[in-house]
Amino acid sequence: MSLIVQKYGGSSLADLDKIRLVASRVKKCRDEGHELVVVVSAMGKTTDQLISLAKSLNPFPPERELDMLLSTGEQVSISLLSIALSSLGVSSVSLTGGQAGIITTDTYTKAKIFHIDTRRIKDLLLKHQVVIVAGFQGRTPQGDITTLGRGGSDVTACALAAALSADFCEIYTDVRGVFTADPHLVPQAKKIARLSYEEMSEMATLGAKVLQPRAVDFSQAYGVRVHVRSTFSEREGTWVEEINSMEEVRVKAITHSGDMLKIVLLGVPNQPGVAAQIFKALSDFSVFIDMIIQSEGREDYKDLAFVASREDEEKVRKAIACLEKELSFQGMKFDETMSRVSLVGAGIASSPNIAYRMFNALARAGINIDMISTSNSRISCLIPRDLMEEAVKVLHEEFIMQEVRLNEEV
Repeated sequence: MSLIVQKYGGSSLADLDKIRLVASRVKKCRDEGHELVVVVSAMGKTTDQLISLAKSLNPFPPERELDMLLSTGEQVSISLLSIALSSLGVSSVSLTGGQAGIITTDTYTKAKIFHIDTRRIKDLLLKHQVVIVAGFQGRTPQGDITTLGRGGSDVTACALAAALSADFCEIYTDVRGVFTADPHLVPQAKKIARLSYEEMSEMATLGAKVLQPRAVDFSQAYGVRVHVRSTFSEREGTWVEEINSMEEVRVKAITHSGDMLKIVLLGVPNQPGVAAQIFKALSDFSVFIDMIIQSEGREDYKDLAFVASREDEEKVRKAIACLEKELSFQGMKFDETMSRVSLVGAGIASSPNIAYRMFNALARAGINIDMISTSNSRISCLIPRDLMEEAVKVLHEEFIMQEVRLNEEV
């Protein structure tokens, strides 16, 4: 008998018919003899609707109270799924994140899990219950409800799979797996059969929305195999796992994000420790920075440019407002018209030919590059947002479709 953690996203639970479908999938898996822990998100767009309600009362709602509100969405889902399972003769118990033993930090709206007390879940499994857990949430040691940020249900599922030593974790969504590009932009995009943890982590960080980056980190740290697949199909999806075989360095996928914010601080004092001071302030506001460029010094000053997500704009502005009291830089610019396109594949940054081909393909399409960043498994370019879709198509043709045609010829 295998222990499987399944996670169903909001699109898989959008209405009662879909909840019945999920219940039938859970029953089928249970009838095959598996032990099951099922993690669910809020129904459809419930979380967005709750945020809208809160902001209609206060544009900046207290984060503790926002978490109290947002946690109710998943509680509706766990109850309804348990009720649906009971109608099929399947015994189940629904638990909130706190009831499931998920203990988090007190960073409201973006809490991190630091411990899971699995005793209650294990006791229920021994009683042959299907355990249904509210994703996206936990509680502090003091008992306050917290939420884990966007995509937090993925984190819940993978963290539970790790804590319970599950055989694998299934992430059910409305797509058939992970694709070489967004199929909405590139109809020719191909489903990827296998990805390494490193590749999936890069893709998730860079805009692929099928799996939350922190969920991948949990899975890699504890060796949890993850299967990303469709709720509405029996076909195999994409496996995310350790890949140790020696493979040819190649681009696996093209990702994109249209929500990038470029910030330039003008005339920053050219002194040791200033950069550390700037990024410490941004870190204090939990702002993730992607690209950083510092200009050549002119006299005693430099310009410093960096890129963040547009959703963090308010936090960036607050951090810079704090810095203005401490640093006498000469001005700042915010550019909200940027996007990021990236190539992802293990080891690609070590191949100069891949970087050349990327830059050349964008140049042929008349797309200028503003900033560049790399890691071992990705190359990212900051470009104008109105050229993002064209860039994705151009790069997919260059790196994916050309290889597909070559393989067909062979």
